[in-house]
Amino acid sequence: MAFVVAIAGKGGTGKTTLASLLIRQITKSGKGPVLAVDADANANLHEALGIEVEDTISELLNRINRNIEPLPAGMTKDQYVEYRVHRSLAEGDDVDLLVMGGPEGAGCYCYANNLVRGFMQELGKNYPYVVMDNEAGLEHLSRRTTQNVDVLLVTSDASARGVRSAGRIKELVESLGLDIKKMYLVVSKAGDGTVEALREEIGRTGLELAGTVPLDDQVMEFDLHGKPLVGLPDDSPVVSAVNAIIKKTGII
Repeated sequence: MAFVVAIAGKGGTGKTTLASLLIRQITKSGKGPVLAVDADANANLHEALGIEVEDTISELLNRINRNIEPLPAGMTKDQYVEYRVHRSLAEGDDVDLLVMGGPEGAGCYCYANNLVRGFMQELGKNYPYVVMDNEAGLEHLSRRTTQNVDVLLVTSDASARGVRSAGRIKELVESLGLDIKKMYLVVSKAGDGTVEALREEIGRTGLELAGTVPLDDQVMEFDLHGKPLVGLPDDSPVVSAVNAIIKKTGII
């Protein structure tokens, strides 16, 4: 089975940046291929990875449910969805990407989330690593999309409120009894003195600090021009920071 890394946290805490750079380092180390899973309705992991996506699970379900894409004779809905999802995997260099996309109906994510969970378990058998970028907030935990995880990285910005939010994620994981082997905190947008200033708040969460990711002008420049973050140079401060996080958490 694959080694599964999931990333959770409130919005704006750098989940997608962290996910894309984790994938970058795993593949550069020769440990791929990686199954990347974008479980955020506001999907943008493909942009950070530089992978073109033609279809999402939710778009596929919407077409099937509206009979825009009718089922072939002799196939059940589940069988056809499984067949189409395998075909719709977006391929990059040593990375395949599965994208959930937005809700297929009036705000309903239930079926799409169930499919993501099932496909992660099934497809994960063919990959040494799965990296999952989750939606902001806590719902993916209560829906148990984030399950059977080796390492959960909980992101926070460099603020007391952000760290407290990360602590609530840990509390929910424990209250739900989710199968998550290790949890760590990652503080993003960090500057000099950030860890020291937040030390007491971090201690209250009970989360071990895996590391910090600094503000990096190159990341902002890449984002400004829509360039994939996996193209950042090896000497980028955020690349170095993610390497340190990988070593600290034993991901590679």
